[in-house]
Amino acid sequence: MTISLPSPELIASFAEIVGPANALTAPADAAPYLVESRGLYRGTTPLVLRPGTVEEVSLIMRLASQTRTAVVPQGGNTGHVAGQIPREGKADVVLSLERLNRIRDIDPVGNVIVADAGCILEDIQKAADDVDRLFPLSLGSEGSARIGGNLSTNAGGTAVLAYGNMRQLCLGLEVVLPTGEIWDGLRRLKKDNTGYDLRDLFIGAEGTLGVITGAVLKLYPKPRGHQVAFAGLRSVEDALMLFDRASSLCGPALTGFELMPRLGIEFTTRHIAGVRDPMETTHPWYALIDISTSDSADGAERMVQDLLEAGIADGLVENAVIAQNEAQRKALWHMRESMSPAQKPEGGSIKHDISVPVSSVPVFMAEADALVSKAIPGARICAFGHMGDGNIHYNISQPVGADKQSFLDRWREINAIVHAVVLKHDGSISAEHGIGQLKRDELAAIRSTIEIDLMRRIKHAFDPAGIMNPDKVLRED
Repeated sequence: MTISLPSPELIASFAEIVGPANALTAPADAAPYLVESRGLYRGTTPLVLRPGTVEEVSLIMRLASQTRTAVVPQGGNTGHVAGQIPREGKADVVLSLERLNRIRDIDPVGNVIVADAGCILEDIQKAADDVDRLFPLSLGSEGSARIGGNLSTNAGGTAVLAYGNMRQLCLGLEVVLPTGEIWDGLRRLKKDNTGYDLRDLFIGAEGTLGVITGAVLKLYPKPRGHQVAFAGLRSVEDALMLFDRASSLCGPALTGFELMPRLGIEFTTRHIAGVRDPMETTHPWYALIDISTSDSADGAERMVQDLLEAGIADGLVENAVIAQNEAQRKALWHMRESMSPAQKPEGGSIKHDISVPVSSVPVFMAEADALVSKAIPGARICAFGHMGDGNIHYNISQPVGADKQSFLDRWREINAIVHAVVLKHDGSISAEHGIGQLKRDELAAIRSTIEIDLMRRIKHAFDPAGIMNPDKVLRED
């Protein structure tokens, strides 16, 4: 497939759609759109377009389709697999949705909010809170991540256990197709069995099938009781047993169950301002337990106390603290959410976003730890994450004193080791971050021929010219 290089005349035609101030060509202006947060991928582009309306997005895609110009949609540029980054050495045009940031409607009775794709996640949360409702998606990057990107990667976060991924939090979409046609699927229905579910094709497609420009998102009544506890544990096995006990005792009130290693606590207290160890004693593992109830604060308090007392009686919990106020609850969550950035000052970090069946988490961890430690003696394994849904961020910091670049050069080798254990336990090599460029070739190697073929058929049906975020998820033919 041949993608044309934009001529000065074509660039001028694109710029005319959005206005000169929103058509960025200077290298310094385009630079923030060309590198992802970890610095693993840097792209090139002749043009960054910042449309302000859905109609402008439509005109851009219509012109791109006519001229066979490759387009890369981008939200907040917080993705971890470079799905939002243009290809290096190519002429991909970056389509930033940051100016499409209007909340179109909010209906607290119907429990929905209709928003542009460029709305920042934190702003959606605040808008819901202002009408006494909850939008439950919560991420470490929620201050800069945008809803379109969250949808395009089917983002998960810390509340998946109770509320599900973005796929479960979305009722309807508005999408501009590669041809420039606009599909208005902004339906607010919880039940609609009229034909194929087009919405679910675009969610998680990472911008390879079209440009999400708007969405109908689910809201929930705000919990009346909320409590957070932090428990010190001996092992991952004990964490699994405590999770099982929490699920039985708390049911749907269990909104979060996060697993953290001692090393992660040391990293965060060492490098993140304001973070301190909640306990005087140290433990090999910790669980952050979040309870939300619809009745009262007292109900949540009793539920947490009953769970911890049972855990101590069963020998699962060695020590525990319960947050005494909202500031302490936020501090415990801040410690958990800081675990990934806290690794950066420790040098190179090889990261994995994997999931396995919840009951397989302990055996996966034991097997992966043994193989990684054998491959890189002294490697510091900082595996943490969403124990409640089996999603572990299996991150490996370089040995103390090691050469950072030499360590990072082994990224693919270590990925292969860890992912082999994941697949052995019927897991996934991408739990919530997507495929993008980082895992594209690995996806092709592990999925069956028929699955890859079906994906290619879908891609070709929506984007026969191959202009929509090319070489992401699937390599172009």
